[in-house]
Amino acid sequence: SPSGTGAPGSAPSFFFNGHVPRRRRAVIAVSALVGFALTVVWSAHFVDKTIGGTIADGLLGHSAAETPIAGVAAGLAFALATGIAGTFTACNVAVFGALAPLTGRSSTARGRMAAALRPLGALTAGAVVVSAAYGVVVAIVGSGMPQFQESAAGTGSPVLSGRLIQAMVVYGVIGVIMIYLGLVALGYARDPLARLTERFPDAPMVFMGALIGGFLIGRPFPLFRQLFRDTAESHNVLYGAFAFALQTVGNLLIMVALFLLVVGVFGKRLHGWVAARPTRSASLMAAGFLTAGVFMVLYWNLRILARVDIIWYPMAPWV
Repeated sequence: SPSGTGAPGSAPSFFFNGHVPRRRRAVIAVSALVGFALTVVWSAHFVDKTIGGTIADGLLGHSAAETPIAGVAAGLAFALATGIAGTFTACNVAVFGALAPLTGRSSTARGRMAAALRPLGALTAGAVVVSAAYGVVVAIVGSGMPQFQESAAGTGSPVLSGRLIQAMVVYGVIGVIMIYLGLVALGYARDPLARLTERFPDAPMVFMGALIGGFLIGRPFPLFRQLFRDTAESHNVLYGAFAFALQTVGNLLIMVALFLLVVGVFGKRLHGWVAARPTRSASLMAAGFLTAGVFMVLYWNLRILARVDIIWYPMAPWV
């Protein structure tokens, strides 16, 4: 498809800027290949325990995995620390990669960073609302939910635990949504939020924040399950809302700081590079969503099935 303005049946919106990349099929192919390659080399043990566990232990000053959560204050501190420890998720990387067009036109670093605060606020609001609402649900009925289960299918066992099935469904849905948004960015599909965005310009940011908040609904991260069980056993809805919201805020802190740093230091140059050829913005957004979406669908559905020997899936030796 030739590079140009517009696409059949598509009007410019947040997720589709009106410019179709010349080699959009190549963008899809490369993004899908990168997403697949990540599923082959990704080590959950390294990311969750070596990186996540080390960060959480350092922030808390003790072993996060082995020390019981003693009280509400300790639980809130645990939520924030483990949220920061679980920062680098596929969802986070895709969403913040999609924010390249928001680098701003201001000639000053302070002006660009100030302009970025409103969309970042909307993103955070969407994430916090979803995670806090889930925290309330967990406090009320969490002890009967799959994520509360201690037992899990081990490698080689042909049985999927309830919490793995929940993760497969939740992350599979989020992955499909991201793939669709990637196709929207390339002009292959309509932006489902286009009309809503005309009335509420922050709607796309709130929606992407909601995707980040939705991560908690399927999260099998061991330290998150520890917080989940503590919240479920407390039956305290305020604690559940605040703890889950704090975990999501912790999840966003480093990414927000990095984004503001990029906006402040490189924003003018990046904006000029994107403005010189608007198809670059479309390609960047599409690549971020497609790579993350393919990763999530393949990893959380096919590779999980391979883990319990239901199917075969290629995996690196260190996985």
